[in-house]
Amino acid sequence: MPTYNKLVRDRIPEIIEKNGRTPIHTVLDDEGYKSELRTKLQEEMQEYLAAEEAKDSVEELADLLEVIFALGKVHGASEEELMVVRAKKAEERGGFDKRLYLERVEE
Repeated sequence: MPTYNKLVRDRIPEIIEKNGRTPIHTVLDDEGYKSELRTKLQEEMQEYLAAEEAKDSVEELADLLEVIFALGKVHGASEEELMVVRAKKAEERGGFDKRLYLERVEE
């Protein structure tokens, strides 16, 4: 019997049951949820960094977004609010489209 001890998507227990197995899970409290989301963020980031194909990279980026949106909710921000903050920062400071790599700043 495999042991996972990790945060999973909401429908994972249902999927496990459809495959004829019995998932054993608990519901996390607020602090546990926040902590496990942070762990999941690191896990998804590692999976993105390990992805070699563009398709796999996009899948992992989508997973990262899901975790980021969940963390936003933990901190009191909706997906829309996160996107507004992102757009404001992009307007004020720019994005990364120009691929600028700052080497140094001379005084």
